[in-house]
Amino acid sequence: MLDEFLSRAISGGMHTDLYHPDAAYVAWRTRRIGITTFDLYTRRAPCDGAFLLVAGLEFALDFIREFQYEEKGLRYLTQIRDYDPNFVDYLRHIRFTGDVLAMPEGTVAFPGEPLIRVTAPFIEGLLIEAGLLQAINTSTWVATKAARTVLAANGRRVSEFAFRRAAAPFTVARSAYIGGCASTSFVAAAERFRIPATGTIPHALVQLFPDETEAFMAVAETYNRYTVLLDTYDVTKAISKVIKVAHDVEERLGHHLAAVRLDSGDLDAASRHVRHALDAANLYRTRIIASGDLDEFSIQTLVRADAPIDGFGVGTSLGVATASSTNPGGLGGVYKAVHYVEEDGTSTPLIKLAENKTTWPGRKEVYRIGAFDHDVVQLEGEQPPSGSKRLLRPVILSGSVVSGSSPPLSEVREFAQQNLSELPEQYRHLSPTTEYPVVPSAFLERLRSMAMDAHQPGATSTI
Repeated sequence: MLDEFLSRAISGGMHTDLYHPDAAYVAWRTRRIGITTFDLYTRRAPCDGAFLLVAGLEFALDFIREFQYEEKGLRYLTQIRDYDPNFVDYLRHIRFTGDVLAMPEGTVAFPGEPLIRVTAPFIEGLLIEAGLLQAINTSTWVATKAARTVLAANGRRVSEFAFRRAAAPFTVARSAYIGGCASTSFVAAAERFRIPATGTIPHALVQLFPDETEAFMAVAETYNRYTVLLDTYDVTKAISKVIKVAHDVEERLGHHLAAVRLDSGDLDAASRHVRHALDAANLYRTRIIASGDLDEFSIQTLVRADAPIDGFGVGTSLGVATASSTNPGGLGGVYKAVHYVEEDGTSTPLIKLAENKTTWPGRKEVYRIGAFDHDVVQLEGEQPPSGSKRLLRPVILSGSVVSGSSPPLSEVREFAQQNLSELPEQYRHLSPTTEYPVVPSAFLERLRSMAMDAHQPGATSTI
């Protein structure tokens, strides 16, 4: 498996909430096992933004492909639940046999439109819910956060430094790379996903030496292109020492001071002082890297102030699902049943009624009109809109993964960056005032209205 939450130590069937096998047992006992369609979508964009960048599909496909209950997991379930032995045997042999349509990783999507559509026997579709949401929620949130951060940097390099804070560091490194981060500090993720690795030096190494000059000299003599950390004690004194070391080592060994890093304090003021000192010493090629609890908003402030910072290292804000005071962290993706076919072929659109959470029933398709003019959500079988692009693609058919559904990460990243480059400016803003139009078709609106009416008190009509 590609990530922590899909550890081989636990069978895929156990990657679920307890109410899923409990609900599956009820459905099994009552023969409510017809073909059901589920939509995975989000009601709002992460971080009060306008868009989301789809990621995590490769994890999701791996999870579904390997979904099964192993004997150890089944023994545990029988210890905590009094399931019929025949149901336990049913779980023993269950595999996913349905179809999955999904937006490819790297697609720019919007709230309210299905990112994934699952059609399968009810119990199969139900039992994969939690693992599917885990894969998509975490990855898509990080990819979107990274994209926002890179957009805020406005062409300045952003590196992901989240390993020490991240609950799912492999997911974070991979998703941040899709979102536009240029590199990761996490060595295992860099190796696994072929992401460029990056690093400077820690404060501890500087503290190890009796004097900063000795520490800087040790680093400079060790590496032919090196980066040093300036704020262990005093930035003003440190940059003077670094400049002397840089000239000495370049003359003796030909080693070059590639960058200096600032990790605390007033980054705007410190970067201006450091840039002035470097330029005065003819070290024009030496870059300034800033880090220290940065996010897209603080980076945007530094960029708009024209702080002479060449790149940013971002950790906590990517590794921990923090967002804003009004929008809780995390993606908040949901997975809702929208259509059901009885064993006798009777078809029923399904709807959930709740304030601000009423769902859209029926099997749906999503189409993009032009270059982000608007998206249309419509019922399966309707004529596609003129000049549109279908966004949901088959990735699993009859339980088998479709060839090409998991392209190389480099291609996913390139596709994502192409999508983001085409996104109109008003939707790229960190705090947009304009919502992207996601338009339901007239037939879909009519179906929803009929479904809502059918569930009103005293209603006798059926759909």
